[in-house]
Amino acid sequence: MCVGANARDKCRVQSIDDYQCSGSLEADFPQLCSLMKIREVPVVTSRIQTSTSPSADRRALEASQSQVWCESAMTTWCPKPRLQVELDFEDRQSVKEVKISGWKVDSLMVQVLSKILPSLSHLQSLHMWQVGLNDRTFASLKNTLFLCSNLRTVILEGNPLPEENFHLLMGEDSMLTHLSLRNNRIGEEGARLIGSALSTTRSANRNLVSLNLAFNSIGDAGAIHIAHGLRLNRTLLCLSLANNHIGDAGAAPLAEILAPFALTHEEVVERRRLLMSRSACPSQATAADSKCECPLSVPSSSSLEPNVGKGAKGSSKKKDAPKKDEKPVGGHTGGGPGKREEPKPAKKASDTKVPRGRAGRSGRKDKQPLVQESEDKNSAVQKSPEPTETVSPLLDPGVQHTGGRVIVPGNTALTALNLAGNKLTERSLPLFLSSVGSQGKGGLLHLRLQRNCFPPDCDTFLKIQEMMSLRDPLNRSPSGQVDDVQGQAA
Repeated sequence: MCVGANARDKCRVQSIDDYQCSGSLEADFPQLCSLMKIREVPVVTSRIQTSTSPSADRRALEASQSQVWCESAMTTWCPKPRLQVELDFEDRQSVKEVKISGWKVDSLMVQVLSKILPSLSHLQSLHMWQVGLNDRTFASLKNTLFLCSNLRTVILEGNPLPEENFHLLMGEDSMLTHLSLRNNRIGEEGARLIGSALSTTRSANRNLVSLNLAFNSIGDAGAIHIAHGLRLNRTLLCLSLANNHIGDAGAAPLAEILAPFALTHEEVVERRRLLMSRSACPSQATAADSKCECPLSVPSSSSLEPNVGKGAKGSSKKKDAPKKDEKPVGGHTGGGPGKREEPKPAKKASDTKVPRGRAGRSGRKDKQPLVQESEDKNSAVQKSPEPTETVSPLLDPGVQHTGGRVIVPGNTALTALNLAGNKLTERSLPLFLSSVGSQGKGGLLHLRLQRNCFPPDCDTFLKIQEMMSLRDPLNRSPSGQVDDVQGQAA
């Protein structure tokens, strides 16, 4: 049965390529499955979001970010294949969230999703739990996700891939902000690819703020790769590495990047390259110089020298320049303070009989917009390279040179780190105590180290707990009841 205003036209469609999606998943999904000759079509069930108040949105955001702590997946098992949809409004075209769990998404179903998901303009979240993806279907799905303009959250759990190409969801062109890859058997190679996606000396992910890698097989070697990716990443806020067989060897580099650390040779070389790139145009070196661009600089004394002896033009530009630049031009006849130079445009304008005072003022009105316009253009041009400079810790103003090494401030962007359920011993704890303690303002607000290989009454662990309790702004339960519940869920 055809649904929608163009029901007859849709009935005549012979292939999925010719089908025009209406934006209503409930109407388009059965039609597309029929065109792909899928025998068992999953049932679409939808519900409307109950509240859109600011407090509800805030609670939803906190729940999304706290996923790195609560490791129990919010998945429901259905006896029959079912597509769960959450609507933003009563309008059937306002699909906000799609959940697929417990049934296989084969190549035919991926083609259906590739057709329908980009047409959902309100889609923000996609949950896929144990859907049997392989490398081929994952690659096709990844391309589809990048076509969803408002998609920001992807939960892809229980889908191990032989090639471990999950890092493709974290490329520089990815707009995802929340990504969960729990229980995907990610090992050392997958962790290496993910670490490189977080950052290298030449690139860094700038959108992902929450990454859940719990219940994988990252191990010590994989944790080292993740820590290396966190060295120059200043976007990620929440990271979960719970239950990943990580021991002291893997925990040490994770603790070290939280405090100031020395750059590697490769990072030092890249820092020099960036500094040389900035020195090619000194106006990019400081915030004060950022007001002007080298080729178009007006206030520079060197740019004023060709105007010496040109009468009104030279004097008007000189008045707009800083006072420091006026002194070298003092050799010019009548040069000196700006007030003495004002009458000069009147003297040169011999064809007019306007009094000197008016001529001086009119000269300023004529010239000032030109100079102001050039400064506005310069500042507009200068704004473009600023994001690339600010996101690179290699150019951090707090860089220090000590003992022949280049020391950069540690990663204080990361606010939540979950290492619960691993193999850490008491030897790792002093590193975290020292690193987090050195961060001062900012830095980690949540550090979970429960269920590792040290007694819960360990003195260093208790000190870490006390320190994190003081740093945690969301610690609403002094008795620790909330932490106990989350710890059990983890």
